[in-house]
Amino acid sequence: MTDFAISRNPTTGEILARYPMQNAAELEQALNTSAQAYSQWRHSSMETRVAVLRQLAQQIRQRENELARSVTLEMGKPITQARAEVLKCANLCDWYAEHGPAMLADQPTHVPDAWQTFRPIGVILAVMPWNFPFWQVLRGAVSMLLAGNTYMLKHAPNVMGSATLMSELFDATDLPKGGFNLINVDNDGVSAAIKDDRIAAVAVTGSVRAGAAIASQAGAALKKTVLELGGSDPFIVLADADLDEAVNSAVIGRYQNTGQVCMAAKRFIVEASIAEAFESRFTDAVKALTLGDPLDEKTFLGPMARADLRDELNEQVQATIREGARLVLGGSKLEGQGNYYAPTILSDVTTEMTAFKQELFGPVAAIAVARDPEHALQIANDSEFGLSATVWTSNDDIADHMTQHLEVGAVFINGNGASDPRVTIGGVKKSGYGRELSHFGVHEFCNIQTVWKNRR
Repeated sequence: MTDFAISRNPTTGEILARYPMQNAAELEQALNTSAQAYSQWRHSSMETRVAVLRQLAQQIRQRENELARSVTLEMGKPITQARAEVLKCANLCDWYAEHGPAMLADQPTHVPDAWQTFRPIGVILAVMPWNFPFWQVLRGAVSMLLAGNTYMLKHAPNVMGSATLMSELFDATDLPKGGFNLINVDNDGVSAAIKDDRIAAVAVTGSVRAGAAIASQAGAALKKTVLELGGSDPFIVLADADLDEAVNSAVIGRYQNTGQVCMAAKRFIVEASIAEAFESRFTDAVKALTLGDPLDEKTFLGPMARADLRDELNEQVQATIREGARLVLGGSKLEGQGNYYAPTILSDVTTEMTAFKQELFGPVAAIAVARDPEHALQIANDSEFGLSATVWTSNDDIADHMTQHLEVGAVFINGNGASDPRVTIGGVKKSGYGRELSHFGVHEFCNIQTVWKNRR
């Protein structure tokens, strides 16, 4: 068992902090505290739950700069993007405080004396990643808590500082002690928690391998899971698209958060007649991006979160080049301090190549050429992933056709992919199952109970 979770600055390599791992006795205490909190919180009024969300939003806004700086120091997100993540979390809390109660109100059915209610189910274990240290957690936790569940967080080891700050935010609200409970355990500890009767269900955002391992354990314990896993999202640009807008969207969609986004443009599928023009403009726009210290307000690209992830990305790039792709830009680790990787563009990529078969989690774009819209659709669906897709076209009929046939959880027409509490997100195929956000996310961890009165 590892003794510590280590938070390390990816810009300088310095260790920021070590967080002791919890042993079996400490995990037992945490499970007990979460279960006790649930026994109280499940009976709380909707007004009480909404008040906690309002308090949480206020805490987030009051500590905005501190929270954003923690994200930047721990995983290298440029500070302007880190602040945007933090404020997005505050807005999430306010939105659910306003609209969530209606989602959990009793719903009538087609039977006059029957209705559906939404009851909590218990303590939810969440295993979360590092790339959005606050947003990934809160986009699930807020709706789960609103429904009357309690939340146990196993966060990524390299962002435990941000996780600790998040725990402090909840401690400053009227949520019962243990209602939001941070644990620091290894894989064996996660397995022990999943098997424990006090855990009702599990939510995972992470890799396919992690999701499959956790889902198999939860399935053996007959516990529900919601999985948001990898993505290799297609970004389709057809001949009739507004090319300038498509290029601007492509740059943001691929390189924000230094390319470390699950639901981000990764495979660029461009119709042949505009492929050369798209590549030229896209390359010029990427060259203009500012790479540097993520604490600098002008920086758009920072370091990758970990050195091992940079090494893995570089291996994928080199493999794709060996397989016949053309290197347009970048393609190497940058020398000097920090986990920096040159913003990279690979072109002439085909569906058999590494960059199309695997998820590229970093600042690398892969461009493929399609003969026509149907060929673009075929290439887009030739993937084991199915998180989201983006389509650029001025033809509404083609856009509708694409939407009907793309094998993904979300389609964005003439705009960047995004997560927003007003609409749901989630994947198909190896990108996972279940949904987060909107009313679908609220209901995922509810006992949807039927009440039928006076049935004879």
